[in-house]
Amino acid sequence: MDKEMELAAAIESRMKPLEEKKTPGASNETSDGSAPAASAEVPPSRLKTADEVLAEMKKVPLFMTSMDELDEDNEQIQALKAIAYEGTRAEIAQNFRNQGNECVKFKQYPDAREFYSKAIQALKGPIQPQEPEDDDELPEQRVVEIDEEAEEKKERSIEEACYANRALCNLEMSITASPNRYLAPDCARALRLNVKNVKAWYRAATACLAIDKIPEALEASQCGLRFDPANTALKTLLSKVEKRKQHLEETEARRKEREEQAKRKDVTLKVALKARNIATKTTKDAPDMEDAAISLADPLDPKSALTFPVTFLYPLHAQSDFVKAFTEDETLSQHLEYILPLPWDQGHEYTLADVECYMETITGGLIKAGKNLPLLKLLGSGKVEVVDGLVKVSVVPKAKSSAFIEEFKKRKGKQ
Repeated sequence: MDKEMELAAAIESRMKPLEEKKTPGASNETSDGSAPAASAEVPPSRLKTADEVLAEMKKVPLFMTSMDELDEDNEQIQALKAIAYEGTRAEIAQNFRNQGNECVKFKQYPDAREFYSKAIQALKGPIQPQEPEDDDELPEQRVVEIDEEAEEKKERSIEEACYANRALCNLEMSITASPNRYLAPDCARALRLNVKNVKAWYRAATACLAIDKIPEALEASQCGLRFDPANTALKTLLSKVEKRKQHLEETEARRKEREEQAKRKDVTLKVALKARNIATKTTKDAPDMEDAAISLADPLDPKSALTFPVTFLYPLHAQSDFVKAFTEDETLSQHLEYILPLPWDQGHEYTLADVECYMETITGGLIKAGKNLPLLKLLGSGKVEVVDGLVKVSVVPKAKSSAFIEEFKKRKGKQ
């Protein structure tokens, strides 16, 4: 007992200096007298921010969100890559094909197309040697034989399916975009591997229909039905192709008819102008008159009434008025009656009785146009010409007509 007491006293004496180092007034006991729980706080030097923790997590394949900043030294990634390319070409391709099929189920067509492309690339790569199953047994001691014929048949089947499935992806992706230029070639490659692939015929026909290659679409649909006459999808597609063909033929027929009719109208108009001795001229600087143009009341009858666009120019005030349809038997005064007086004519110079009309001649001069003469008589005199389908008439106050003529001559003389 004495020894035990001595030992307890020794321990107490050793712990006493530690207690003295504690903050005065601090207590090591809780309110109920029990000892406090041990602290589990991490030293500040070892704490990490949320961004640092997230960055560490992204290095783990399970939590990766992007392959853009992939660490080439990441052993886990390299291991996954190695697994993806382990086995024979057929096994590697089948693995990518399966992943593509999974993406198709969820309509992830861009990703699926990428997997099918990888499968096709794997089939075109070098033959992978088949390693023995027992790691302890050296390759020299155990040879794994591969049935080349069976392997080739398997590769051909996978390649055919991948081309056909990649065509499906291209087809689905082209529904919301322009027709994909890789769609038809993929179908063709699949059909070269197996001409009886009905899916490939269907997708080839769909691709051709999308870009209005109707003969090719018809041929593809009919070829597919030869191998599977009861295929409902192909029958429906063939019906669509035939309807589209009929629509395009009708549209083309209407277009040709419009072109022929436009030619006939143009010829008829030229005949009408020539018969009336009306000269015309076209320049590079034709004005935009929208739908206003020289026309016949009956476009196919040269004897029907001619109508012209006419512009009344007021050169002394840099103003103008446009008459869209001026019939050949109407006079200038008939239109000036409702145009005059002019809102900007503060001096009241422009009245029907106080104005004169002039037209420029073919030779570059001026002729006085009678206000009460029909337009046909003015145009058919052989002295004036209609430039760019527009008749121009200058309207000048009588009191200033001499000055206008002199100014016109000077301007022409300078040219």
